[in-house]
Amino acid sequence: MNAPVGPLTESPVLPQPYLLFLGDTTEPGFAKTAFGLRDWAADKCVGELRLNGATVSTGLAAMTPAEARDRGARAMVIGVANQGGVIPQAWRASLVEALEAGLDLIAGMHMRLADMPEVAAAAQRMGRRLFDVRVPPADIPIATGRKRSGKRLLTVGTDCALGKKYTALALAAAFAERGVDHDFRASGQTGIMIAGGGIPMDAVVSDFEAGAAEILSPDAPDDHWDIIEGQGSLAHPAYAAVSLGLLHGSQPDVFVVCHEPGRTEMLGTAGYRVARVEEIVDLTIALGRRTNPAIRCGGFAFNTSALDAAEADALMARESARLGLPVADPVRRGPAFDALVSSCLG
Repeated sequence: MNAPVGPLTESPVLPQPYLLFLGDTTEPGFAKTAFGLRDWAADKCVGELRLNGATVSTGLAAMTPAEARDRGARAMVIGVANQGGVIPQAWRASLVEALEAGLDLIAGMHMRLADMPEVAAAAQRMGRRLFDVRVPPADIPIATGRKRSGKRLLTVGTDCALGKKYTALALAAAFAERGVDHDFRASGQTGIMIAGGGIPMDAVVSDFEAGAAEILSPDAPDDHWDIIEGQGSLAHPAYAAVSLGLLHGSQPDVFVVCHEPGRTEMLGTAGYRVARVEEIVDLTIALGRRTNPAIRCGGFAFNTSALDAAEADALMARESARLGLPVADPVRRGPAFDALVSSCLG
């Protein structure tokens, strides 16, 4: 997979290629950073490192930090975005091992690498660098609500970690194929690693969320599209705040609802059911009209990775007929995805 991207904010040049660290992760949804890099920056990934007990794999070759360094890796990336963005004690020996093998460390967690004494000491001792991607820019302004020029598309979701970034990147690639002037705007750590710039929206203080979204997607020519990576879900009991700030600040003309058929409970929040796609459409329009009265739904992006091709096609055809808008899997692509792209462009 490949999509042209346009960085907004300059990020430090990250050392590449990467060894992807998966820790002892057992929930695939928490390994979205590793999967995102594998799928959208495969040429920058040499292998993976998993600890005992891990059941999640990217399918890349298993390597120790020393082996990865011998094969050209220059940094180890923590490929996990777990609940709370913490780096467990059980992972830290591996981080130190990577530094001692000659690799820099890159993380997109809320916990900072330099805040762990053993990691900071090893980096200083070995002359290695620590990169924390999940750090927002300084002096983010309060949102103004001013309508900006240009066109905007935002991906939203019925839950977390089900395809908002993949959908935005796939749409960016499709817009490029049609010759549409556009930029992919990254709002999460993995997207920033892929694009080379952006703002980690879930690390921004709530009062400044909408302001951050405004500077993430600035004024642009009338025929230019910003394709904005969504975060969280308006229906999520923990993460709705970041979703709302991003919605108000990005002022999307079009949104695409991302959903994983078969998922019943919200990720990391037992007891809360996944919202129906119609709920998210209604919520997004009701709240999004505050800053863009003309907001509309362009269609739906389904993550059908758990289904075979025939099952996926039949399900998406039924849902498209029921909902009255295109339903497609942005990874499978095909005619249904072409219809989704056309609907978004209007």
